[in-house]
Amino acid sequence: MKEKSGVFTSGSNRRSFLRNGAVAAGAATLGAGLAAGKSFAFDHDREDNGPGITRGDIAILTFLQALEQVEADLWQQYSELGGIQDNEVSGVNGGNVPYTQALLLLDGDMAQYIHDNADDENTHVSFLGNYLESKGAEPADLSQFRTLPSSKADGARQVGRLTNLTQLTVDTSFWSRYRSITNPDFDPNAPFVQAVPSLNVGQHTAIPRSNDDTVGSVIDPNNPANSTFTDHLKAIAFTAGFHFAFIEQGGTSLYPTLAQHVTNLEVLRILLSIGPSETMHFQTWQDKAGNATPLTDFDKINNSSVTFTTLSAAQGETNPESLKGDTLQANLIMPEPTHFLDKKFGPVAIIRPTSIKFGGAVASVASFAQDGLFLDPKTKKNTGLVQKLMQLAEEADEARRGF
Repeated sequence: MKEKSGVFTSGSNRRSFLRNGAVAAGAATLGAGLAAGKSFAFDHDREDNGPGITRGDIAILTFLQALEQVEADLWQQYSELGGIQDNEVSGVNGGNVPYTQALLLLDGDMAQYIHDNADDENTHVSFLGNYLESKGAEPADLSQFRTLPSSKADGARQVGRLTNLTQLTVDTSFWSRYRSITNPDFDPNAPFVQAVPSLNVGQHTAIPRSNDDTVGSVIDPNNPANSTFTDHLKAIAFTAGFHFAFIEQGGTSLYPTLAQHVTNLEVLRILLSIGPSETMHFQTWQDKAGNATPLTDFDKINNSSVTFTTLSAAQGETNPESLKGDTLQANLIMPEPTHFLDKKFGPVAIIRPTSIKFGGAVASVASFAQDGLFLDPKTKKNTGLVQKLMQLAEEADEARRGF
């Protein structure tokens, strides 16, 4: 199995990332949601919140509000095709029944979970935006980047998207990272093997691109137990399952990482309150992804192959605990105790990474970009959204706690 520390834990630098050509040029330079000449409601008179809100706090909140828009966009697509259909989130286009039922192979409640994850991300966007406005700051506006095409499969709305879910390169090293005693913050060179090595090579679709991707499956809309699925449709659903977990492990690290740089106590409370909801999402999705069944599928459109194995039968816990990042057993979903701060304190179960270098805003954007979320199918390059996010991310990472 290929060993790789994921992009999210690689300490990506914005300048080197842009210099290496991973981002399309041409996006305008932007401030971190700070309106020129505008005064801010910095809460100096609220003693219960300690120091007033700083520009660093605003930079962090603006970046998070922008990144949550990205997550809301991708979860909206997943919910339209595979979630519960209602007016709250997904709309009433009927969804994509074959895809929805294929996701049930991972868990019988997948449609509800997808719907609720989408709903959560939407509320994160609106809350953070409203809060920024209440302080005299402008939320990030990503509307100009909603240019990527929608799926043409049944259930998808035909609107512009921020994200592309059809050409993904999914880093699944998060799987072994949380099953190993090794902490990337403590040992940056620690190896973490891929749960699904082939997902981290080439490009893969996590949604049906058109009804052609569901052809050959025999669907009983009234009783999913009577339905049968092609390996191709199952591979799409299983790819989605691992992508769900990949996305949410990012937020799991990002919020506690940035919380260490917040000054105002109310802003700190916001990060400490939203962050754990991302962890709840991650815990759910990594549990469901482990139910993928063995198969190999070749995707003619992306010219890529993916192989899923039975992770429930994979290498389990070792004694002493593994330092090799090679434990893959599916039901080991609790974070393995790891080294933190100093070995003399002994291992402890924690979120990791939580350093700016490996889990900060810039590293998060680099991870999403290398995942393929922002690839334009026409140009084969990342959209200008990456540069906007990188600008906001650098300002968020540079924030420092004041006293």
